[in-house]
Amino acid sequence: MVTPGFGQLSPEAAAKHPSIHRLPYYFFLFMEKGHSRYTVDLETFNIEKHELLFSLPHQIQQLTSATQGNHYYKLGFDDYCLSRLPRQYAFLLNPLNQQKIRFSPAAAARLKNIYTMLLALLSTPDTDAELILAHLNSLLTEMNAAYFANEAKQADHKLSAFIKFKLFIENNLTTHPSIKQIAKELAISTDSLYQLVKHYSGQSPKEYLTQRLMLEARRRMYYSQHTSVKELAFELGFNDPDYFSRLFKKTTGKTVATFFQDLS
Repeated sequence: MVTPGFGQLSPEAAAKHPSIHRLPYYFFLFMEKGHSRYTVDLETFNIEKHELLFSLPHQIQQLTSATQGNHYYKLGFDDYCLSRLPRQYAFLLNPLNQQKIRFSPAAAARLKNIYTMLLALLSTPDTDAELILAHLNSLLTEMNAAYFANEAKQADHKLSAFIKFKLFIENNLTTHPSIKQIAKELAISTDSLYQLVKHYSGQSPKEYLTQRLMLEARRRMYYSQHTSVKELAFELGFNDPDYFSRLFKKTTGKTVATFFQDLS
């Protein structure tokens, strides 16, 4: 946990670290007052008062030079910590494809109070871990409720099915599952799968899978030392590097070589 008065690196120490990270843990930035700007997976977000930006493990995160407010809380925790909490939080799969959560003034006040308690607990030596987990559970419950605030029914079976779809894609990304395989896994028809994914993502299931693969390709180019397109293509499950190259250009508008050159 980081706030302006707790856990913050000095400007000199921060300058020694790269501005681009691929964090192995969940990250949350809640802006109580002021504003900031972050880039997550190559998309830049402005975070204003009473807004929270979150990123999931392995997403690319970049802190820009934008002025940051004086009242904010940053929080990170890993999958082990998450496994110790008493429930699941559907928003952590980001089924609605939104990196920001907006809170009402009342919800923002509750969030601030929980963060304040967490800060006190983390500042006290030998604090019982169960107390920290209890407050973290309350914090994530608030976030989960705000994330789905515009959904008619948070536990709607369609949303649950889409979350299962996203999870299946994440777990089988490089095997390139067919639409029939995915529909069978979710126990729905291919037509129902199409309507489901189109409703929540604006894409067809095939388009969603392709976009996710190309995003993973860009992530790995950022943080891995690939010597050839062929190596990267095989790592992502493509048997034909030429097809991978054509698909990458069609999806991103750049060739793999150009993307590598831009990085350098």
